[in-house]
Amino acid sequence: MAKSSDEQMLDQLQQNALRYFRGEVNSVNGLVADSTKEASFSSIAAVGLAFTVYPVAVERGYFTRDEAVRRTLAALRFFWHSEQSDGPEATGYKGFYYHFLDMETGLRARRSELSTIDTAILLAGALTAAAYFQADNVHEQEIRELADKLYRRADWTWACNGEATVVHGWKPESGFITYRWKGYNEALLLYILGLGSPTHPLPPESYQAFTAGYDEHWKEIYGREVLYAGSLFIHQLPQIWLDLRNIQDEPMRAKGFDYFENSRRAVYIQQEYAVHNPFRFHVYAKDCWGFTASDGPGPEARQVNGIDRRFFGYEQRGAPFGPDDGTIAPWAAVASLPFAPEIVLPTIARFEELDLEALRSQGYGFRATYNATYHTRAEKESLTLDKIDGETVWVSPWYYALNQGPIILMIENYRTELLWRLMHHASPIVQGLRRAGFTGGWLSSNS
Repeated sequence: MAKSSDEQMLDQLQQNALRYFRGEVNSVNGLVADSTKEASFSSIAAVGLAFTVYPVAVERGYFTRDEAVRRTLAALRFFWHSEQSDGPEATGYKGFYYHFLDMETGLRARRSELSTIDTAILLAGALTAAAYFQADNVHEQEIRELADKLYRRADWTWACNGEATVVHGWKPESGFITYRWKGYNEALLLYILGLGSPTHPLPPESYQAFTAGYDEHWKEIYGREVLYAGSLFIHQLPQIWLDLRNIQDEPMRAKGFDYFENSRRAVYIQQEYAVHNPFRFHVYAKDCWGFTASDGPGPEARQVNGIDRRFFGYEQRGAPFGPDDGTIAPWAAVASLPFAPEIVLPTIARFEELDLEALRSQGYGFRATYNATYHTRAEKESLTLDKIDGETVWVSPWYYALNQGPIILMIENYRTELLWRLMHHASPIVQGLRRAGFTGGWLSSNS
Protein backbone atom coordinates (compact mmCIF):
# COMPACT_ATOMS: atom_id res chain seq x y z
CA MET A 1 0.00 0.00 0.00
CA ALA A 2 1.36 3.41 -0.95
CA LYS A 3 2.27 5.74 1.85
CA SER A 4 0.05 8.72 2.50
CA SER A 5 1.31 12.18 1.65
CA ASP A 6 1.70 12.90 5.37
CA GLU A 7 3.83 9.79 5.88
CA GLN A 8 6.00 10.68 2.90
CA MET A 9 6.42 14.21 4.24
CA LEU A 10 7.45 12.93 7.68
CA ASP A 11 9.83 10.39 6.13
CA GLN A 12 11.58 13.15 4.24
CA LEU A 13 11.74 15.48 7.24
CA GLN A 14 13.34 12.81 9.41
CA GLN A 15 15.76 11.72 6.72
CA ASN A 16 16.91 15.28 6.06
CA ALA A 17 17.40 16.05 9.75
CA LEU A 18 19.20 12.73 10.32
CA ARG A 19 21.87 13.85 7.87
CA TYR A 20 23.00 16.44 10.40
CA PHE A 21 24.00 13.66 12.80
CA ARG A 22 26.02 11.98 10.08
CA GLY A 23 27.70 15.08 8.70
CA GLU A 24 28.41 17.22 11.78
CA VAL A 25 30.13 14.61 13.96
CA ASN A 26 33.73 13.85 14.90
CA SER A 27 33.80 10.12 14.24
CA VAL A 28 36.83 9.60 16.53
CA ASN A 29 35.38 10.96 19.79
CA GLY A 30 31.68 11.06 18.89
CA LEU A 31 31.29 14.79 19.59
CA VAL A 32 28.55 16.59 17.65
CA ALA A 33 28.79 20.18 16.44
CA ASP A 34 26.42 22.64 18.08
CA SER A 35 25.69 24.22 14.69
CA THR A 36 26.90 24.53 11.12
CA LYS A 37 28.69 27.79 11.93
CA GLU A 38 32.32 27.73 10.87
CA ALA A 39 34.56 26.14 13.54
CA SER A 40 31.57 25.36 15.74
CA PHE A 41 32.22 23.84 19.13
CA SER A 42 30.41 20.72 20.27
CA SER A 43 27.57 21.09 22.72
CA ILE A 44 27.02 18.23 25.14
CA ALA A 45 23.27 18.53 24.57
CA ALA A 46 23.90 17.85 20.88
CA VAL A 47 25.65 14.60 21.87
CA GLY A 48 22.71 13.66 24.12
CA LEU A 49 20.37 14.17 21.19
CA ALA A 50 22.67 12.12 18.96
CA PHE A 51 22.58 9.22 21.42
CA THR A 52 18.78 9.37 21.14
CA VAL A 53 18.75 9.83 17.38
CA TYR A 54 20.87 6.78 16.61
CA PRO A 55 18.19 4.22 17.58
CA VAL A 56 15.71 6.08 15.36
CA ALA A 57 18.26 6.04 12.53
CA VAL A 58 18.57 2.26 12.92
CA GLU A 59 14.81 1.71 13.01
CA ARG A 60 14.34 3.90 9.92
CA GLY A 61 17.13 2.12 8.03
CA TYR A 62 19.31 5.22 7.80
CA PHE A 63 22.16 3.76 9.88
CA THR A 64 23.11 0.14 10.22
CA ARG A 65 23.03 -1.13 13.77
CA ASP A 66 26.81 -1.62 13.70
CA GLU A 67 27.36 1.97 12.63
CA ALA A 68 25.08 3.28 15.37
CA VAL A 69 26.89 1.13 17.94
CA ARG A 70 30.28 2.46 16.81
CA ARG A 71 29.13 6.07 16.99
CA THR A 72 27.52 5.58 20.38
CA LEU A 73 30.55 3.82 21.85
CA ALA A 74 32.94 6.48 20.54
CA ALA A 75 31.10 9.17 22.48
CA LEU A 76 30.46 7.12 25.62
CA ARG A 77 34.12 6.08 25.83
CA PHE A 78 35.21 9.67 25.35
CA PHE A 79 33.02 11.02 28.15
CA TRP A 80 33.90 8.23 30.55
CA HIS A 81 37.65 8.60 30.06
CA SER A 82 37.81 12.40 29.67
CA GLU A 83 39.30 14.52 32.43
CA GLN A 84 37.01 15.07 35.42
CA SER A 85 38.61 17.73 37.62
CA ASP A 86 38.24 21.29 38.82
CA GLY A 87 40.88 22.43 36.32
CA PRO A 88 39.78 25.19 33.94
CA GLU A 89 40.45 23.11 30.83
CA ALA A 90 38.99 19.78 31.87
CA THR A 91 35.98 18.20 30.15
CA GLY A 92 33.88 17.93 33.27
CA TYR A 93 33.71 17.79 37.05
CA LYS A 94 31.61 15.91 39.60
CA GLY A 95 30.02 13.89 36.80
CA PHE A 96 28.79 17.01 34.98
CA TYR A 97 30.21 18.41 31.74
CA TYR A 98 30.93 21.79 30.25
CA HIS A 99 28.28 23.17 27.96
CA PHE A 100 30.68 23.56 25.02
CA LEU A 101 33.66 21.36 24.17
CA ASP A 102 36.34 21.63 21.51
CA MET A 103 35.34 19.29 18.68
CA GLU A 104 38.83 17.81 18.41
CA THR A 105 40.28 17.77 21.93
CA GLY A 106 37.02 17.52 23.88
CA LEU A 107 38.26 20.11 26.36
CA ARG A 108 36.18 22.96 27.75
CA ALA A 109 35.54 25.65 25.14
CA ARG A 110 34.63 29.35 25.37
CA ARG A 111 35.08 29.37 29.15
CA SER A 112 31.61 27.84 29.22
CA GLU A 113 29.85 26.73 32.37
CA LEU A 114 29.60 23.23 33.77
CA SER A 115 25.96 22.89 32.72
CA THR A 116 23.46 20.91 34.77
CA ILE A 117 20.63 21.00 32.19
CA ASP A 118 22.88 20.13 29.26
CA THR A 119 24.41 17.29 31.27
CA ALA A 120 20.87 16.05 31.94
CA ILE A 121 20.22 15.95 28.19
CA LEU A 122 23.51 14.12 27.65
CA LEU A 123 22.61 11.54 30.31
CA ALA A 124 19.05 11.12 29.02
CA GLY A 125 20.55 10.26 25.65
CA ALA A 126 23.00 7.80 27.18
CA LEU A 127 20.15 6.07 29.02
CA THR A 128 18.21 5.87 25.76
CA ALA A 129 21.15 4.14 24.11
CA ALA A 130 21.38 1.70 27.01
CA ALA A 131 17.66 0.94 26.77
CA TYR A 132 17.81 0.34 23.02
CA PHE A 133 21.06 -1.58 22.58
CA GLN A 134 20.12 -4.70 24.49
CA ALA A 135 21.82 -7.38 22.38
CA ASP A 136 23.95 -9.98 24.15
CA ASN A 137 27.29 -9.01 22.65
CA VAL A 138 30.38 -7.27 23.93
CA HIS A 139 29.79 -3.91 22.25
CA GLU A 140 26.18 -3.42 23.24
CA GLN A 141 26.97 -4.63 26.75
CA GLU A 142 29.68 -1.95 26.90
CA ILE A 143 27.12 0.69 25.88
CA ARG A 144 24.91 -0.34 28.78
CA GLU A 145 27.79 -0.39 31.25
CA LEU A 146 29.23 2.99 30.24
CA ALA A 147 25.83 4.70 30.22
CA ASP A 148 25.19 3.40 33.73
CA LYS A 149 28.61 4.55 34.95
CA LEU A 150 28.15 8.04 33.52
CA TYR A 151 24.72 8.36 35.10
CA ARG A 152 25.93 7.14 38.49
CA ARG A 153 28.87 9.55 38.48
CA ALA A 154 26.73 12.72 38.36
CA ASP A 155 26.70 14.23 41.86
CA TRP A 156 23.27 15.85 42.03
CA THR A 157 23.67 16.61 45.71
CA TRP A 158 26.74 18.72 44.96
CA ALA A 159 24.81 20.57 42.24
CA CYS A 160 22.34 21.84 44.86
CA ASN A 161 25.10 23.77 46.66
CA GLY A 162 23.43 23.40 50.05
CA GLU A 163 19.86 24.27 49.02
CA ALA A 164 16.88 22.32 47.73
CA THR A 165 16.95 23.35 44.07
CA VAL A 166 19.66 22.65 41.49
CA VAL A 167 21.93 25.43 40.24
CA HIS A 168 22.23 26.24 36.55
CA GLY A 169 25.94 25.53 36.57
CA TRP A 170 29.42 26.06 37.93
CA LYS A 171 32.67 27.63 36.73
CA PRO A 172 36.16 26.88 38.06
CA GLU A 173 36.96 30.59 38.05
CA SER A 174 33.96 31.76 40.08
CA GLY A 175 32.12 28.76 41.53
CA PHE A 176 28.40 28.11 41.40
CA ILE A 177 26.16 30.19 39.16
CA THR A 178 23.58 32.19 41.13
CA TYR A 179 20.55 31.10 39.11
CA ARG A 180 18.62 27.97 40.09
CA TRP A 181 16.15 25.72 38.32
CA LYS A 182 12.71 26.46 39.75
CA GLY A 183 9.31 27.18 38.29
CA TYR A 184 7.97 25.59 35.10
CA ASN A 185 10.82 25.06 32.62
CA GLU A 186 12.82 22.42 30.77
CA ALA A 187 14.52 21.31 33.99
CA LEU A 188 11.61 18.93 34.62
CA LEU A 189 13.84 16.39 32.87
CA LEU A 190 16.79 17.29 35.09
CA TYR A 191 14.85 16.73 38.31
CA ILE A 192 13.50 13.36 37.19
CA LEU A 193 17.03 12.18 36.41
CA GLY A 194 18.40 13.62 39.64
CA LEU A 195 15.69 12.02 41.75
CA GLY A 196 16.26 8.64 40.09
CA SER A 197 19.99 8.49 40.82
CA PRO A 198 21.08 5.42 42.83
CA THR A 199 24.30 7.13 43.99
CA HIS A 200 23.85 10.89 44.57
CA PRO A 201 20.08 11.47 44.37
CA LEU A 202 18.20 14.69 44.85
CA PRO A 203 15.96 14.62 47.92
CA PRO A 204 12.17 14.60 47.29
CA GLU A 205 11.94 18.14 48.65
CA SER A 206 14.01 19.36 45.71
CA TYR A 207 11.14 18.60 43.34
CA GLN A 208 8.68 20.31 45.66
CA ALA A 209 10.96 23.36 45.68
CA PHE A 210 11.11 23.25 41.88
CA THR A 211 7.32 23.18 41.47
CA ALA A 212 6.71 25.71 44.24
CA GLY A 213 7.25 28.41 41.64
CA TYR A 214 4.37 27.21 39.48
CA ASP A 215 1.82 29.64 40.92
CA GLU A 216 3.03 32.58 38.83
CA HIS A 217 2.98 30.43 35.68
CA TRP A 218 -0.70 29.47 35.72
CA LYS A 219 -2.55 31.59 33.15
CA GLU A 220 -5.86 31.65 31.33
CA ILE A 221 -5.17 32.43 27.68
CA TYR A 222 -7.78 32.45 24.93
CA GLY A 223 -10.11 30.61 27.31
CA ARG A 224 -7.60 27.86 28.11
CA GLU A 225 -6.03 27.30 31.51
CA VAL A 226 -2.35 26.52 31.04
CA LEU A 227 0.88 26.21 32.98
CA TYR A 228 2.54 28.85 30.86
CA ALA A 229 5.86 28.68 29.06
CA GLY A 230 5.91 30.91 26.02
CA SER A 231 8.71 29.08 24.19
CA LEU A 232 7.73 25.72 22.75
CA PHE A 233 11.07 24.06 23.53
CA ILE A 234 10.20 24.12 27.25
CA HIS A 235 7.24 21.85 26.56
CA GLN A 236 9.04 19.70 24.01
CA LEU A 237 12.47 19.00 25.47
CA PRO A 238 11.52 16.93 28.54
CA GLN A 239 8.87 15.05 26.57
CA ILE A 240 11.33 13.75 24.03
CA TRP A 241 12.16 11.21 26.76
CA LEU A 242 9.38 11.49 29.36
CA ASP A 243 6.02 10.00 28.45
CA LEU A 244 3.82 12.35 30.46
CA ARG A 245 0.52 11.19 29.02
CA ASN A 246 -2.02 10.32 31.70
CA ILE A 247 0.43 10.56 34.59
CA GLN A 248 0.35 13.41 37.08
CA ASP A 249 2.41 14.95 39.85
CA GLU A 250 0.75 16.84 42.69
CA PRO A 251 0.42 20.21 40.87
CA MET A 252 -1.23 18.53 37.89
CA ARG A 253 -3.51 16.35 40.02
CA ALA A 254 -4.76 19.54 41.64
CA LYS A 255 -5.66 20.92 38.19
CA GLY A 256 -7.15 17.74 36.79
CA PHE A 257 -4.99 17.31 33.69
CA ASP A 258 -1.41 16.33 32.80
CA TYR A 259 1.70 17.91 31.28
CA PHE A 260 0.97 16.41 27.87
CA GLU A 261 -2.44 18.06 27.78
CA ASN A 262 -0.84 21.26 29.02
CA SER A 263 1.55 21.17 26.07
CA ARG A 264 -1.32 20.51 23.69
CA ARG A 265 -3.02 23.63 24.97
CA ALA A 266 0.20 25.60 24.55
CA VAL A 267 0.40 24.56 20.90
CA TYR A 268 -3.17 25.72 20.27
CA ILE A 269 -2.37 29.02 22.00
CA GLN A 270 0.56 29.53 19.63
CA GLN A 271 -1.63 28.92 16.61
CA GLU A 272 -4.33 31.27 17.90
CA TYR A 273 -1.76 33.97 18.62
CA ALA A 274 -0.54 33.71 15.01
CA VAL A 275 -4.11 34.07 13.77
CA HIS A 276 -4.70 37.16 15.94
CA ASN A 277 -1.27 38.52 14.93
CA PRO A 278 -1.60 41.60 17.16
CA PHE A 279 1.62 43.23 15.90
CA ARG A 280 0.84 42.66 12.21
CA PHE A 281 3.90 40.61 11.35
CA HIS A 282 4.08 39.17 7.83
CA VAL A 283 3.03 35.60 7.04
CA TYR A 284 1.52 34.70 10.41
CA ALA A 285 -1.48 32.41 9.99
CA LYS A 286 -3.21 29.32 11.36
CA ASP A 287 -0.67 27.25 9.42
CA CYS A 288 2.36 29.53 9.93
CA TRP A 289 3.54 29.68 13.54
CA GLY A 290 6.27 28.36 15.84
CA PHE A 291 7.69 30.60 18.57
CA THR A 292 10.58 29.42 20.69
CA ALA A 293 14.14 30.20 21.75
CA SER A 294 15.81 30.81 18.43
CA ASP A 295 18.12 32.73 16.16
CA GLY A 296 16.95 36.01 14.60
CA PRO A 297 17.95 38.81 12.20
CA GLY A 298 18.85 41.42 14.84
CA PRO A 299 19.69 43.07 17.03
CA GLU A 300 18.43 46.00 15.02
CA ALA A 301 15.72 48.68 15.06
CA ARG A 302 14.25 49.79 11.75
CA GLN A 303 11.07 50.99 10.15
CA VAL A 304 9.23 48.53 7.94
CA ASN A 305 6.22 49.69 5.90
CA GLY A 306 5.84 52.68 8.17
CA ILE A 307 5.98 50.68 11.42
CA ASP A 308 8.86 50.95 13.86
CA ARG A 309 10.19 47.45 14.45
CA ARG A 310 12.77 46.04 16.83
CA PHE A 311 14.41 42.80 15.69
CA PHE A 312 16.33 40.49 18.02
CA GLY A 313 19.25 38.13 17.57
CA TYR A 314 19.11 34.95 19.63
CA GLU A 315 16.13 35.33 21.96
CA GLN A 316 13.72 33.15 23.94
CA ARG A 317 10.71 34.04 21.82
CA GLY A 318 7.27 33.04 22.98
CA ALA A 319 3.54 33.47 22.50
CA PRO A 320 1.36 35.25 23.34
CA PHE A 321 3.39 37.40 25.74
CA GLY A 322 6.53 37.57 23.63
CA PRO A 323 9.13 38.55 22.98
CA ASP A 324 8.14 38.46 19.30
CA ASP A 325 9.75 40.17 16.34
CA GLY A 326 8.18 38.29 13.43
CA THR A 327 10.60 35.34 13.61
CA ILE A 328 9.12 31.86 13.11
CA ALA A 329 10.95 28.60 13.88
CA PRO A 330 9.52 25.85 11.63
CA TRP A 331 11.27 23.13 13.62
CA ALA A 332 9.38 24.21 16.78
CA ALA A 333 6.08 23.54 15.07
CA VAL A 334 7.32 20.17 13.76
CA ALA A 335 8.49 19.08 17.23
CA SER A 336 4.97 19.79 18.54
CA LEU A 337 3.58 16.99 16.37
CA PRO A 338 2.72 14.51 19.16
CA PHE A 339 0.75 17.14 21.07
CA ALA A 340 -1.61 18.32 18.32
CA PRO A 341 -1.10 16.52 14.99
CA GLU A 342 -4.36 17.86 13.60
CA ILE A 343 -2.94 21.39 13.46
CA VAL A 344 0.77 20.58 13.15
CA LEU A 345 0.54 18.45 10.00
CA PRO A 346 -1.14 21.23 7.95
CA THR A 347 1.48 23.64 9.29
CA ILE A 348 4.34 21.41 8.16
CA ALA A 349 2.69 21.10 4.76
CA ARG A 350 2.46 24.89 4.56
CA PHE A 351 6.15 25.29 5.40
CA GLU A 352 6.92 22.82 2.62
CA GLU A 353 4.83 24.88 0.19
CA LEU A 354 6.51 28.20 0.98
CA ASP A 355 9.03 29.31 -1.60
CA LEU A 356 11.89 29.18 0.91
CA GLU A 357 14.56 26.98 -0.61
CA ALA A 358 17.06 28.43 1.86
CA LEU A 359 15.14 26.68 4.64
CA ARG A 360 15.96 23.29 3.16
CA SER A 361 19.34 23.73 1.47
CA GLN A 362 22.47 21.66 2.23
CA GLY A 363 20.39 18.52 2.59
CA TYR A 364 19.50 18.93 6.28
CA GLY A 365 16.12 19.65 7.86
CA PHE A 366 14.65 23.13 8.22
CA ARG A 367 17.03 25.91 9.15
CA ALA A 368 16.45 27.44 12.57
CA THR A 369 14.19 30.38 11.68
CA TYR A 370 12.91 32.80 9.10
CA ASN A 371 11.49 36.31 9.37
CA ALA A 372 9.19 37.56 6.62
CA THR A 373 8.86 41.01 8.20
CA TYR A 374 12.59 41.72 8.11
CA HIS A 375 13.06 42.18 4.37
CA THR A 376 15.89 44.21 2.91
CA ARG A 377 18.96 43.94 0.74
CA ALA A 378 21.79 41.85 2.22
CA GLU A 379 23.59 44.39 4.38
CA LYS A 380 25.31 41.85 6.61
CA GLU A 381 27.43 38.90 5.60
CA SER A 382 25.36 36.65 7.84
CA LEU A 383 22.09 37.33 6.02
CA THR A 384 20.52 34.69 3.83
CA LEU A 385 17.68 36.09 1.78
CA ASP A 386 14.80 34.39 0.03
CA LYS A 387 11.35 35.38 -1.13
CA ILE A 388 7.73 34.83 -0.09
CA ASP A 389 5.12 36.29 -2.43
CA GLY A 390 7.73 38.59 -3.91
CA GLU A 391 8.91 39.93 -0.54
CA THR A 392 12.54 39.44 0.46
CA VAL A 393 12.76 37.35 3.64
CA TRP A 394 15.52 36.76 6.18
CA VAL A 395 16.43 33.12 6.77
CA SER A 396 18.86 31.94 9.44
CA PRO A 397 22.16 30.98 7.78
CA TRP A 398 22.74 28.00 10.06
CA TYR A 399 21.43 24.67 11.25
CA TYR A 400 21.55 23.72 14.93
CA ALA A 401 21.67 20.28 16.51
CA LEU A 402 19.11 21.41 19.08
CA ASN A 403 16.67 22.05 16.21
CA GLN A 404 17.42 19.00 14.07
CA GLY A 405 17.28 16.50 16.95
CA PRO A 406 13.77 17.35 18.16
CA ILE A 407 12.46 17.21 14.58
CA ILE A 408 13.58 13.58 14.31
CA LEU A 409 12.66 12.51 17.81
CA MET A 410 9.24 14.05 18.21
CA ILE A 411 8.19 12.84 14.77
CA GLU A 412 9.24 9.37 15.92
CA ASN A 413 7.29 9.62 19.17
CA TYR A 414 4.25 10.59 17.11
CA ARG A 415 4.73 7.75 14.65
CA THR A 416 5.83 4.84 16.86
CA GLU A 417 6.28 6.12 20.46
CA LEU A 418 9.74 4.53 20.28
CA LEU A 419 11.52 6.78 22.78
CA TRP A 420 8.65 6.81 25.26
CA ARG A 421 8.44 3.02 25.14
CA LEU A 422 12.17 2.69 25.71
CA MET A 423 12.03 5.01 28.71
CA HIS A 424 9.15 3.03 30.23
CA HIS A 425 11.81 0.41 30.97
CA ALA A 426 14.59 2.73 32.10
CA SER A 427 14.73 2.36 35.88
CA PRO A 428 16.23 5.85 36.49
CA ILE A 429 13.27 7.45 34.69
CA VAL A 430 10.69 5.28 36.43
CA GLN A 431 12.28 5.79 39.83
CA GLY A 432 12.64 9.52 39.28
CA LEU A 433 9.02 9.97 38.27
CA ARG A 434 7.81 8.03 41.28
CA ARG A 435 10.02 9.98 43.68
CA ALA A 436 8.65 13.18 42.17
CA GLY A 437 5.15 12.02 43.07
CA PHE A 438 3.88 11.02 39.62
CA THR A 439 1.14 8.39 39.56
CA GLY A 440 -1.35 6.93 37.12
CA GLY A 441 -1.31 5.65 33.56
CA TRP A 442 1.59 3.54 32.35
CA LEU A 443 3.57 4.33 35.51
CA SER A 444 1.07 2.55 37.77
CA SER A 445 1.13 -0.58 35.65
CA ASN A 446 4.90 -0.56 35.17
CA SER A 447 6.67 -3.05 37.40
